[in-house]
Amino acid sequence: MQRLKLFIPLFVFAALALLFWRGLSLDPNAMPSALINRPVPAFYLPTLEDAEQKVDRTLFNGQVTLFNVWATWCISCRVEHPYLNALAGQGVRIIGLNYKDDTTQARKWLEEFHNPYELSVVDADGRLGLDLGVFGAPETYVVDKRGVIRFKHVGVVNDTVWARDLLPVVQALEAEAP
Repeated sequence: MQRLKLFIPLFVFAALALLFWRGLSLDPNAMPSALINRPVPAFYLPTLEDAEQKVDRTLFNGQVTLFNVWATWCISCRVEHPYLNALAGQGVRIIGLNYKDDTTQARKWLEEFHNPYELSVVDADGRLGLDLGVFGAPETYVVDKRGVIRFKHVGVVNDTVWARDLLPVVQALEAEAP
């Protein structure tokens, strides 16, 4: 029995090594969303382009859409913005969610850096972001033609993310019947 106690540190070390190995093999950017395969949460909010115009989740019906969470206070959004302009130039439909932002600054941002969004929903108090489970900006959701969230990406959208993660989902959803 005394000899078996000598191996306890070895067993503890092996268990810890197994846990560390498992932890290192996980994707640190993977943030599963409880909303995958569920409709975009209900909202009725103004647009950045016209504060008098309010929209709801029916704006997602009929087209596959990237729903991009952005803000002027978000440094990563500035990095991502030129790529979103390029995607919009290729005909990708992008709806913005201007998240907890100053609307005057947001309008200036779009004038200065161009506007890749068909429209931007103003989420001044962050309620829709809370319902979506937004961790921070930028985040991008792929929404199908029925308004159902099918994929979520946390972080900057760039060539790699588009080709590896978003484009296959968009193409598969585009191929589905309306």
